[in-house]
Amino acid sequence: MNLGAIKKISGRIVPIVGDDIDTDRIIPARYLKCVTFDGLGEFVFYDERFDKNGKSLNHPIDNPKYKGANIILSGNNFGCGSSREHAPQAIKRAGFDAIIAESFAEIFLGNATTLGIVCITIPEEKIDEIKSIVEANPEAECHIDLENKTLNIDGKNYSFEIKETNRQAFLTGTYDSLFELLQNKDKVIKLEKSLPYRFV
Repeated sequence: MNLGAIKKISGRIVPIVGDDIDTDRIIPARYLKCVTFDGLGEFVFYDERFDKNGKSLNHPIDNPKYKGANIILSGNNFGCGSSREHAPQAIKRAGFDAIIAESFAEIFLGNATTLGIVCITIPEEKIDEIKSIVEANPEAECHIDLENKTLNIDGKNYSFEIKETNRQAFLTGTYDSLFELLQNKDKVIKLEKSLPYRFV
């Protein structure tokens, strides 16, 4: 049993432009005190979306023309900074299924993949092209094909890169290592009993 293969992601894009968008921008540190991740999605990019009085700063996520978008478009080194799992958790719980960027911070990438967030990379000039398409037509449907490593939007096709182990994990539905471990509990116990030593 697995979580189900992820072969394609379809939906609309919201552009959150800029390089080095770190985890503190994605989810401010004061929200790390939560006992569970439930409800964390409403605070994604909170300090960039609202001022200290709670007034909207017209962040793209709150722009009506991008309402319902489930794919983020960003720049280089997305998810850098402290290795807080809350960042991809907030993104996932805000309804995002994929992120397109020039590159990702490695720890963020691993955490996002485990949650089933598809992270793909495209060169900067192609990011700019896609951004222009989305800004001109926010309703444009984006289709990410993991089997063929292609992205289609508004009739244009782009090739993308994705870590091969992540791609295979999505295609086989084995991207959540904890889920896989729990599903194979009997095998783990059997292996433990076969070892010539015990952990205490």
